[in-house]
Amino acid sequence: MAYLYAVQAVIYKSTGSWYTAKTATGELIQARMKGIFKKDEDITSTNPIAVGDEVRISLEDGEQGTAVITEIAERKNYIVRSSPQGKHKKHIVAANLDQAALVCTVKEPRTSQGFIDRFLVTAAAYHIPVILVFNKQDLYKAKEMEKFEHWQAVYESIGYKVLLTTAGKGEGMDILRDLLKGHTTLISGHSGVGKSTIINQVTGLQLKTKNVSGWSGKGLHTTTFAEMFDLPDGGRLIDTPGVREFGIVDIPKTELSHYFLEMQPYLQHCQFNNCIHLDEPGCAVKEAVEVGKIDMDRYVSYATILVTIEEQLY
Repeated sequence: MAYLYAVQAVIYKSTGSWYTAKTATGELIQARMKGIFKKDEDITSTNPIAVGDEVRISLEDGEQGTAVITEIAERKNYIVRSSPQGKHKKHIVAANLDQAALVCTVKEPRTSQGFIDRFLVTAAAYHIPVILVFNKQDLYKAKEMEKFEHWQAVYESIGYKVLLTTAGKGEGMDILRDLLKGHTTLISGHSGVGKSTIINQVTGLQLKTKNVSGWSGKGLHTTTFAEMFDLPDGGRLIDTPGVREFGIVDIPKTELSHYFLEMQPYLQHCQFNNCIHLDEPGCAVKEAVEVGKIDMDRYVSYATILVTIEEQLY
């Protein structure tokens, strides 16, 4: 196959074998991966190319208007999770992000604090700020509002932005639009939390939406592949398939506490340099938990994630 010319582009959609690349002039081109990337030992993820990647593509000489991806630029950052293909493999969710928005729900389906904390740990490890968007406020009764207000107090005290929205009614969307403007943002969360509805609100698109499965209380998948959308006021939003779990990879247990941001002020005050804040004497983190300076549920999340990290070693 002969090539016409090469151009720079950004990956807007990944379907596994083909990618949609957008050039600086706004042209969308279907591109496939050059075989060398599949064999590159330095790329250990199950997807060497991700949405958000800046690439160089060579246009093929043919009527199809397709191209081959020949180079991947160095990433500013990326966010990964354990791959569905195996707990010892990693999957790059998206690359070159300014921030992430995690869509949560206190009801239908309920987002667990463990899921939230695993996402926040991974984002912190790659220096990606996170906005917590609690959606479906119209379903919250007194009990759910009490839970939300507790989480809001906990996460805002750590430094995270927390929003309360009802995307289906447009409530809270103006604030979210302002936070997204001019940034490349990953949007993630369980299936059924309303990601597609939020994307429709902030982009003006009409993505398909589905209701939560009545018999299971779990969300139904509406997004099959990762895809990036341009925002009307500038910026980009990367949609990802809904995830049931968010598996952590590439974080040693000795470093985990660094990504619980509220623990950072206490780490240098532990008696032992290699303290992992479980059973060691003179642990400043445990002392902070005992006096209420660190939320107990967040500490439980930390201890639970430590166990999963140890299990990955075997």
